[in-house]
Amino acid sequence: MEKHCTDSRVKGVSTGTTILAAVFDGGVVIGSDSRASMGGDYVSSKMINKLIQVHDRIFACIAGSLADAQAVTKAAKFHLSFHSVQMETPPLVIAAASVLKDLCYKNKEELQAGFLTAGWDKKKGPQVYVVSLGGMLISQPVTIGGSGSTYIYGYVDAKYKPNMNREECLQFATNALALAMGRDNVSGGVAHLVVITEKGVEHVVVPGDKLPKFHDE
Repeated sequence: MEKHCTDSRVKGVSTGTTILAAVFDGGVVIGSDSRASMGGDYVSSKMINKLIQVHDRIFACIAGSLADAQAVTKAAKFHLSFHSVQMETPPLVIAAASVLKDLCYKNKEELQAGFLTAGWDKKKGPQVYVVSLGGMLISQPVTIGGSGSTYIYGYVDAKYKPNMNREECLQFATNALALAMGRDNVSGGVAHLVVITEKGVEHVVVPGDKLPKFHDE
């Protein structure tokens, strides 16, 4: 009898998403689509918020297995809250990214989730970090991830500028997400965006019918 392997660690899990984070002059924008799929074929939810607030001015954006990502961010919230009480000061963005990195590395055989970590702190201002599968940690001024990112590398390379103002960066992020959602069949829904600056956090939601269009859909 032929044996079919259903172990996701061997077979792989097909997931779909588009996530993005970009630094601008004085802050950072982090964003994602809102579609959750199962096996890449069945859309289980159109309105998932993939931007998780792990501390006051620090957000993590998730890609991969939603269950794995939720478990990791829940643990990270606990660690950062405890750290904040111990140090009597808000955690640094690099500290949050390092907590996610450690959790991903220590559980790399079981987890199928990656993260973008973005935020603002008094020491270094706005920052973006990538925590990939397996626990690699990289600092970048702009980064994209998920299945939809393959469609927008050219756009991001051509249009991103390090010293953009808030409005320019927000439009850049919205355009990038719209382009990816228009091409990637497992990215879609609405665009969730969060703007993080010294003054605080602002949530922006762009409905699907309000996203800019660049081609006939």
